[in-house]
Amino acid sequence: MKTKTLYLTLAVSALLVGCESEPVVKIYDTIIDDGTIYDGSGGVPYVGDIALKDDRIVKIGDLDVRLAETVIDAEGKAVSPGFINMLSWATDSLVTDGRGLSDLVQGVTLEVFGEGWSMGPFTPESKANYQDGLNNGPQPYEVTWNTLGEYLEHLEAKGVSPNVASFVGATTMRINHVGYEDREPTAEELAAMKADVRMSMEEGAMGLGSSLIYAPAFYAKTDELIEMAKVVGEYDGMYISHMRSEGNQLLESVEELITIAREGNVAAEIYHLKAGGQDNWPKMDQVYHMVENARAEGLAITADMYTYPAGATGLNAYMPPWVQEGGYDEWAKRLQDPEIRARLAEEMKVSSNDWENLGLAAGPDGVLFAYFNNPDLKKYTGMTLAQVAAERGTSIEETAMDLVVEDGTRVGTIYFLMSEENTKKQLQYPWLSFGSDAGALDPEIAKNFGSAHPRAYGNFARVIGKYVRDEKVLTLEEAIRKLTSLPAKNLKIRERGLLREGYYADVVVFDPATVQDHSTFADPHQLSTGVNHVFVNGGHVIKDGAHTGATPGRVVRGPGWKGWTQ
Repeated sequence: MKTKTLYLTLAVSALLVGCESEPVVKIYDTIIDDGTIYDGSGGVPYVGDIALKDDRIVKIGDLDVRLAETVIDAEGKAVSPGFINMLSWATDSLVTDGRGLSDLVQGVTLEVFGEGWSMGPFTPESKANYQDGLNNGPQPYEVTWNTLGEYLEHLEAKGVSPNVASFVGATTMRINHVGYEDREPTAEELAAMKADVRMSMEEGAMGLGSSLIYAPAFYAKTDELIEMAKVVGEYDGMYISHMRSEGNQLLESVEELITIAREGNVAAEIYHLKAGGQDNWPKMDQVYHMVENARAEGLAITADMYTYPAGATGLNAYMPPWVQEGGYDEWAKRLQDPEIRARLAEEMKVSSNDWENLGLAAGPDGVLFAYFNNPDLKKYTGMTLAQVAAERGTSIEETAMDLVVEDGTRVGTIYFLMSEENTKKQLQYPWLSFGSDAGALDPEIAKNFGSAHPRAYGNFARVIGKYVRDEKVLTLEEAIRKLTSLPAKNLKIRERGLLREGYYADVVVFDPATVQDHSTFADPHQLSTGVNHVFVNGGHVIKDGAHTGATPGRVVRGPGWKGWTQ
């Protein structure tokens, strides 16, 4: 620490000559001293100091550390903007525990929600149904808001450590105005859906999020999505999608997303880009060229990903949408009808272009159970579908049907679908960022409710530890760009995503040599390590690797927020 050594030398000299130094006025809250600065642009890193005051970065350069209340010794450490989680499911976990611990200790300072379902707007009926589901779940709480903007403001008011943002869900629009029926909306219903999208955009939504492999979103036609996307385009927002297929119809689904972007005059992003199922792995090169061609056309097409070979969802992704029409209760009734069960069992055995059969793509040995609500079924947590079927003495298909009925849920399920070769290719795509597709958890709490996908604990640390340091798939400066300024630019977020004077003080200090994910599929509830300090809006939330209890997180609003013009 050359600057500190200089000040210590001067202080000793002053004492030796009997002089008293004048008191120094503290003009900064924090100085992060002598760190290697990766500013988020992807440019060459450099050694320097960063001063924080209130919620802003106020100075970057060679600074006098005596001028700060707190000095962070960052020599030998990387200093970067806070990381952005493009696909977060911390929607419930941040209500019950505002720390967002599993993400925060990896350097995540912004959680972005809204993969198809969003936490508003609600109708009285959809709100009551959501409340009923919470009441029957592991961590019930009261839903006190009605709109998406009110939900985000509720988080900020109660206190959360990370910043929060959200897309409005296309699935939520369908549930509110069409229900769970397999039909097109009437003109009046579509107008109401578009009005809710407009309201949400003006409340600060980032855009429209869809999740098209699941009922009832599966029932939406492309034209319906284009009509809602047009509203988003008016506000310069984004359409983001868990596409209709990531397997047999992957290329067709990418084309649908590009069509929605073109016809809706809107930017578009592919959620958790993947080619699911070994037969589909070779398609990833075609996907890359499709996106590149669309971008050359002038369309703003991007993608995000998580860094694991398996996805996580439910057993609903192993059954065709027709059996799920009407919601869970109707689905469970059908699963108890012998004729329907016989038909369904045959369809579950066949690869289809009409729906996404993840169970068949993964195979019964590649379907791992992560969570059961029924205490009598929790013994199956961590077992594969093949193992459970063998223990119960029933067929693979019958076992899946029975578990859905007995558990009263879709059953939390992990599917092993992807190739490591494709993962490494995707990491190098210049327009790709990262999302965990998981909650932000405290392992001491979460382990009481079952297993989890390790992406909830290690997705971002894994980028730096495994793919930058250990396997050298990409450089650290490029990885940080993909974790920070790239998603901020795609979302059109103001004054975040870069280390710049005047920007919000979302800052991470970490050791590139020691950043490490520890969570595994066999033992998931383990926090990542190697991140030393995290600041959110200038608030010191992670100090020496531990949570401070601070909750300075705020709502981060999209480009359509009506407050921008007020």
